[in-house]
Amino acid sequence: MDGSLGFNTFEKQDKILVGMSGGVDSSVTVRILQEQGFAVQGAVIRFSEAHDAAVQQAKAAADSLGIVLHTIDASELFTSEVIRPFCASYCSGRTPNPCILCNPLVKFRLLAEKADELDCRFIATGHYARIEQCPDGVYRLCCPESAARDQTYMLYRLPQKILQRLVLPLGEFEKDDVREIARDIGLSCAEAPDSMEICFIPDGDYSAYIHKQGFQPAQGRFIGPNGEDFGPHAGVDHYTIGQRKGLGIAAGRPLFVKEILPNGDVRLAESGGEYSSRMTLSGIVTPDGRPLPDGEYRVKVRSAAQAVRCRFVGGAADSGRGVVTFPDPVRAPAPGQSAVFYRGGFVFGGGFIETTE
Repeated sequence: MDGSLGFNTFEKQDKILVGMSGGVDSSVTVRILQEQGFAVQGAVIRFSEAHDAAVQQAKAAADSLGIVLHTIDASELFTSEVIRPFCASYCSGRTPNPCILCNPLVKFRLLAEKADELDCRFIATGHYARIEQCPDGVYRLCCPESAARDQTYMLYRLPQKILQRLVLPLGEFEKDDVREIARDIGLSCAEAPDSMEICFIPDGDYSAYIHKQGFQPAQGRFIGPNGEDFGPHAGVDHYTIGQRKGLGIAAGRPLFVKEILPNGDVRLAESGGEYSSRMTLSGIVTPDGRPLPDGEYRVKVRSAAQAVRCRFVGGAADSGRGVVTFPDPVRAPAPGQSAVFYRGGFVFGGGFIETTE
């Protein structure tokens, strides 16, 4: 690949602020936008002490790309809006996804505020997704070229005021293409591995982190498929729906976590019992702010899951609640995770899983 990426150039250089992490995706996003004719500036958000290395990596990437980088300290907001709700949710037996909360409440909120301060019309990130304005005028997330990298699930709670100014260049690329661009322009992050852990718990030890934050997870007992008492467990923060390994019990047959009860008990099921045909949702949002219409959709119940067929029926008007039923049972939808609805590759809305049956 030669030095030019071959993208169309805008007649007017619009200002754009790119959220940077120092990784290959956000760095290549900057390069693509430069080639497209945007006047690019960068911003790196320091969410917590665990992000200090990322801030330094972003500074190095910005220097390499020849752009100004602004540092935003979000530690207090991130603690109140993401860390504490995450810990409280885990301690009550739920399985939260912190990125779902962070994106609308912290990351994109602060990027938009900084863009306004800098008189930047647009904001951009290195997420693998696309945005299209539909015939009804609504801007909607839609699936990217790379099905394997699809991040629409993580972005479903972004409001219209963000979607209408958000640019996502990597929606047209496969990951291998992005790494090739990074190599061709000499970025040191070209071969950097993708982060797989929660960003503020880099060692992956959720339980230790939650205890360090001063939270006390609910305690209880393992309850077998027939009501058997298998003894006390280690605390609800150690378990999630569908889990089989690490239970520490000798039942003589494979058992899965079926449900975490309000009293702290963990109900187990035999193979097949971890599937659900119905779930209830709360906190449902849509791109246009209107109630999600009843009907047939495809839905993801976790970020890495395939979208499957379902039927949605909403609750009372503006309640933000609803019921999802599946023609084919789905494995281990977990309270605290999100269910995100799709039609024709577009995100129509989503909400938090409350209960499963």
